[in-house]
Order: sequence, then C-alpha cells, then structure tokens
Amino acid sequence: MGRDRYRGPVANSVETTETPAPEPADGGPNRSHPLALAPVSSPPVSVDGFVREFLRELNFGQGVALSASTVNDQYLALARTVRHYLMARWLETMRRQKETQAKGVAYLSAEYLLGRQLGNALLATDLTDIVADGLAQCGIDIADLRAQEVEPGLGNGGLGRLAACFVDSLATMSVPCIGYGIRYEFGIFRQTFVDGRQVEQPDSWLALGAPWEFPHPDSAQEVSFGGHTETYTDSDGAERTRWVPAWTVQAVPYNYMVPGYQNGRVNTLRLWRSVATERFDLRIFNSGDYEEAVRSQTFAENISKVLYPEDSTPQGKELRLQQQYFFVAASIADFLEDVLPEDFDLTKLPERIIFQLNDTHPVIAVPELMRVLVDEKGLAWDTAWEITKGCFAYTCHTLLPEALEVWSVELLGRLLPRHLEIIYRINEEFLEEVRERFGDDELRIRRMSIIAEHPERSVRMAYLATVAGSKVNGVAELHSQLLRDKVLPDFNEFYPGKFTNVTNGITPRRFVRLANPGLSELITESIGVGWLTDLERLRELEPFAADEEFRARFREVKAANKRRLHAVLTERDGVSVSDGHMLDVMVKRLHEYKRQTLKVLHIITQYNRVVSGEVAAADLTPRTFIFGAKAAPGYKMAKDIIHLINAVGSTVNNDERLEGRLKVIFPPNYNVTLAEKVIPAADLSEQISLAGKEASGTGNMKFALNGALTIGTDDGANVEIRQLVGDENFFLFGMLEPEVEALQAAGYVPSSYYESNPELRRAIDAIASGVFSGGDRHMFDSVVGNLLQEDRFLALADYAAYIEAQDKVDAAYADQEEWTRAAILNVARSGFFSSDRSMRDYIDRIWHTPPAF
Repeated sequence: MGRDRYRGPVANSVETTETPAPEPADGGPNRSHPLALAPVSSPPVSVDGFVREFLRELNFGQGVALSASTVNDQYLALARTVRHYLMARWLETMRRQKETQAKGVAYLSAEYLLGRQLGNALLATDLTDIVADGLAQCGIDIADLRAQEVEPGLGNGGLGRLAACFVDSLATMSVPCIGYGIRYEFGIFRQTFVDGRQVEQPDSWLALGAPWEFPHPDSAQEVSFGGHTETYTDSDGAERTRWVPAWTVQAVPYNYMVPGYQNGRVNTLRLWRSVATERFDLRIFNSGDYEEAVRSQTFAENISKVLYPEDSTPQGKELRLQQQYFFVAASIADFLEDVLPEDFDLTKLPERIIFQLNDTHPVIAVPELMRVLVDEKGLAWDTAWEITKGCFAYTCHTLLPEALEVWSVELLGRLLPRHLEIIYRINEEFLEEVRERFGDDELRIRRMSIIAEHPERSVRMAYLATVAGSKVNGVAELHSQLLRDKVLPDFNEFYPGKFTNVTNGITPRRFVRLANPGLSELITESIGVGWLTDLERLRELEPFAADEEFRARFREVKAANKRRLHAVLTERDGVSVSDGHMLDVMVKRLHEYKRQTLKVLHIITQYNRVVSGEVAAADLTPRTFIFGAKAAPGYKMAKDIIHLINAVGSTVNNDERLEGRLKVIFPPNYNVTLAEKVIPAADLSEQISLAGKEASGTGNMKFALNGALTIGTDDGANVEIRQLVGDENFFLFGMLEPEVEALQAAGYVPSSYYESNPELRRAIDAIASGVFSGGDRHMFDSVVGNLLQEDRFLALADYAAYIEAQDKVDAAYADQEEWTRAAILNVARSGFFSSDRSMRDYIDRIWHTPPAF
C-alpha cells in the first residue's frame, strides 16, 4: 500500500508553497521536558485551514508534492498535521502543571499497548469530520490513511492495554500524569503461522516512521550497571556508601502526547531508548576491527531492542532485569532533576508525586529512589525511607506464583550491587518490626522475608513492593480478596488497611466510540451525549431492551459489525465470517490457565456429535469460533495448543459433513487494531479461566460493553460482570475457587474424568488418534499427555459443566429477541467498567491526586 502513488485531484487545483511558520521560542532553559513551557498557537480549525496545514506538511515535512506522494507520505503528513492541533493544548498543560506544582501520578509500566493513534487524536480534538472533508478535497480517502498506520509495538496483552486505558482516563479527568516506559525498537513479535505452528517474526513497527513521537536526546539520562560499592567519609565526618559502576548507557526520552477527550488536557507518555555513551570508536574502526568498533553501541541498544526478551536463559534473565532498572532509573532521575524545581524540599516529595508500580516489573525503583536520596542527595536513611514509603503504590496483577517476579541475589549483586545492599537493609529493618510484633516466630520470619533462601537465595519483588508501598491493590474484588487471604496473608495481617481493591476498567473512547461507531450513534441517539465520560449513564438504556424497534436496530448494528469484520479478515488473512453464524470469540494471551484447550474440546465435541450421527448438521447452531492469541516464544505447551487449534480448525472447516455450520478462524498477530473489529462483532465472549487464577481480565469488559453475552467461570472481574448484568444474562459454569482448592488438595486425577465421561473421552481420543493431524497419532502427544496426567488448571474437571453451559447458549441464541434483550442489558449495566471509574477509585483510595485544573 505504501508504494501506491497518489492519483486523485489536487485540493483547490493547487498545492501550497507557503513557507512554514517558524517555531515559537521556548520560555525556559529545558526546552524538551514535558513540563517546560513553549507557547504556540493552534492551526486554524476549519476544512480550508486543515487542507493548508496538511499540504504544507506534505510539501515541507515529507518533501513531496501531492501528485507524487505515496500513501505512507500522506499518512505521515496527516499524522503530523493532526498532532499540530494537539500541541498547543499539550504545551499549555505543561505550563499550567509547572505553575501549580499539583500532585501528580508517575505511572511506571513495562508495557503500553496503545493501538493506533490517529483515530484517538481525531476523536480527542473533535476533528474527524473536518479531516475527512479536507482529505476528500485532496482526493484522498481517510480510510486508506487509517489503514496505513502501524500500531506501536510497546505491549503484549492486558497489562499494557490497561496502562494505555489508565493514562487516557487520567488525561480525560485532567489529573496530572506522566507515563514512563520503554521505547522498544521491536515489539514482542509479529506472529505468523507455518503449517499451523506459531513462528515469531520481528515486529518492525518503526520501519515506516513514527510521527506521534518527539525524541529529545538533549534530555538523556545516564543509567549505570555493574561495578562495586565502596565506603567513604563525607565532609561532615559521616560514613557513606557510593556505587562505582562498571558501565553506563544513555536513556534517550521520546515523548508521546496523551490527549484527554475534548477537554484541552494533554498529558505525556515518556518512553526511554537505550544508546551507548560512546557509540562509535573511530580508532578501532580504522584499525579494521569493525565489529569491535560498534560493540558498546550494540550492547547498549539491546536493552531497549525487544519487548520481553525470551528469559529462559541466564542471558535473557539478565537482559530483562537490565530493562527494568534502565527505565525506572531514567524515570526517577527525570522527575527529580528535570520536573521538580531546583529548590524543592525532598521531604515533601510524597505531596508532589506518587509512583504507581504496574506489577512487579518496575519494583527495582524502590531501592533506586533510596539510593538517590541517601547516596546522592545526602539524606539520612530513616528520612529517605519515610519519603520512599510515601511515594510508591503497588498494583499486583496476578495470582500465579510463577508470575510474581523473583531475582537471584547473584544476578542482582552482579548487575546492581548497591541496590542489593539497600534491599538487604530494608529487609533487615522490616524483619525487626515483624519480630517486635510477633516475637521470634521463625516460620513467619521466613515466610515474610524479602530474601528467599530456597531454591536459591533471591529477592521477592512483590514482597519488596508490599513493604515499601503506601498501598497494595488487586484488580477485581475476588482477586483482591485472594491476594489478601492466599497470596500475601502475612502482610495483610501485618499492615492493616494497606490492601485495597481497584477493579480494572477500559476506556469507552477507544473501545466503544472508536471501535463501535454504529452502537455509539445508537446510544447517543437514545440517551443523549455525555455518556463517554460518564459511562454509568448507560443505565438509561435499560428500558430500550423492551423496545422491539430498538432491538431490531441493535441487531442491525451487530450485523454491520460482522460484515465489517468479514471485510477486514478477507483482506488481511483471506478468511471469511459466514453469514448467519453466531460469533463465538476467545481472544487473549495463550496460557494454560486461560484454558483455550477447554474451548477446543467443546469444538471437537460439536464436531464428534455430527460425525457420529448423534446430531444432524442441520440441527447445529451455526457458529464461527474466533481465536486470537500469542504464546511466549519459550512456552512450548502454549505453542503446541496453538498448533492444535489450527489443526482442528483445518479439519472442521473442510469437512463437508458439517455443511458449513461450524467454522474455526485463528487470525495471526492479534493486536489492538484487530481487537477493535473483532470485539464489536462478537455474540459470545469466552472468559473460561479456572476460578481463582485470572486477576481481573479486561477483554471480558470490552465484550460486555459491546453487546456480547459472556460464558464464564466465577473468576476475576467475571464475578462483578455477572452481578451487574444479572445471572439470567450470563452463562455461568464451573467450580468456584474454594471447590478448586478442595479438589486440588484432595489430589486431582484428571484421567478419572476422561474415563467417566464418554463425550470427553471421544474428544481426547480424536486428538490422540490423528483425526486432526492427518493420521499422525503422536503430533499432539504433549497436549494429550498434559491433559490426562497433569491438567494443572482442571480443564477436564470443568468440561461437563462447560458443555452443558454451551448447550444452553445454543438454546438461548435460537430466540433472537430474547438474546438481543440480554445483549442490550449487558451494555446498559456495564458502565461500571470504565477506566474513568477505576481512576476515581485510585484517586480516592490510593493517590489523592485531584484534577489540577
């Protein structure tokens, strides 16, 4: 697409040759920092004004005439033109924040799954119609330019998308926020399938340009690693410690604008790229050793090269820790040195900022702030610790022990020796407090120690975050309860009042207004404007569920969304969405606890019912099953499950006995862009994780808000969704968390379920006998063996209940009027799941950061 030359008419029959207006002078010494002031006037807000700006950017920014421009030229020019309309607001936000010095949020996250920026920027500035009309005058279809955009590869799944939703909401609510993260050169990976198997390709999201970022190499921070520590006596005679690093890198900031929804507020996302302090040795190069001449550059740039490097090797683990320290060290230095006034009293730091730790990835920020305050700023240890405890809060996003990060003492001591010393002292003083409260209860001491002794001496980052954080929160009511009662019970007892809950949410601007314009228009027509920033107003839709005409219009919106998805998948992947099919969707990271295998067993059960003659194909509810999932490159079982899904799909899709009534689609490289098309089209949302394993989920919220019914366990935020939408509008199945715990404690034997359930046995036997592998009986031995011998997440135990619930889905879908009524009520009752509400909860319960202006 990017190579196609422009062939349309020229706006007003001429192209601009105006000289660009000079950039305005900055009023402060630090011109690049997010809180510096550089006043600028906005471009004219009219179709003609936009056309002039666009053509000027095309001519003088891209250096091409309209008639010779490619689609990529046009997209880049459009993006830069639209960002001009945001910049005056951005700079004004910075100025006012610098003036008021109001308390703000520094959101520390290893991921930001932003999605495409153009549509959101147009929505925030209310420029969509003006831009579309202006481009049309130039003979350009805005849809072609939207399609040209590549979304930033800065995140993997729910954690990164949640961070993006949160910074969107904070801007919309006028709360000061800087999001800090890493500018990965390559995203997690671009997923392709070869013979049904996942193959990872580099995600070269920067290849065609990144018009939404502002690099500022003049504001780089130095980040150090390795070396040793030494003690010395300062000028006051006090003994102090300093870190003598072995090597350093430069952290170069790249700013992204985060606009609020039509409120004039634009916050900042600041991402760091790693470069060498000495990038090129000309002397060595001239000697002929070209590789050695750039060795330091290559070594440094590896830090920000790839999101989540494969960490099953020692080298991968070390690189991941380097990434985490790299971005938090740069961020803390940035805030302390460049955001705060020079004469700021650091004892008041908790009144100025809260560093929110988005999971355990940024927790190394705790000893880093201590190091800066004690070693560099000269504060007493106790003073620095009180400041630090007031400046951090920790969000835990998991219940899986393996997801709570632990770093070996050997690695931490080698890479960050001073930080390990600080962690030891924090732990020593903390355990003294525990002893004062509970006496010499050594079992409790071992359980609560930040330093674990087995299987190797290591640092438990979740414990460090809990000890240092002013608050610790889970992300759904059930998750927060289990976090207090099962994951960190000793800490909950020790710190009464520290643990709280903030149920996750999603931004309705992207996932309803942008993703589902048809539904958005229907909602606005029915209840008026204002619901995009007050999502609880969706309750006003409830009476319309009883309106036959409204239900018909709602169904037409869903049908149009299915047609749109069909067009996207046909062009993108060469697959189609069949007319008249229920769209049954399961899109999420591929992990055993999310139980994609349970979904596959349901598909195979339906297939077997027809093949065996038990059910006539004509009696099947027509269903298209859509999967979207990536498996971590080193997670073999997850990759084998993907292979199985594709193999089952190939067989099902080509078996004429089914008469086309079942279809399996697994488009590769599922991302935010595709999610915005899949979610609005879905009829059924699969949220089937084992109870007690999903922290929250946010996909479940997106589907409900877009009119899909949920089949799910009582897990994560499913619990709150079911309570809000009503049992009759939710397909509940499976064990509750206490039942899961009891079964596992009694000794779960998965093969007993296989032996006692004929349908389950036939489904697993079909896999094992080669039905889906061209007769190869061993292709899926790993999956079959895992299910029958281990089945850590009890898919076989929940199978019968799941199949029964799916049969109820079929029966319910047959009554389209009743199904539509339930779908409308799902939309009407899901306003609680706005990320705006989540932010209000964080503000009230944790941050205490009201809107600044």
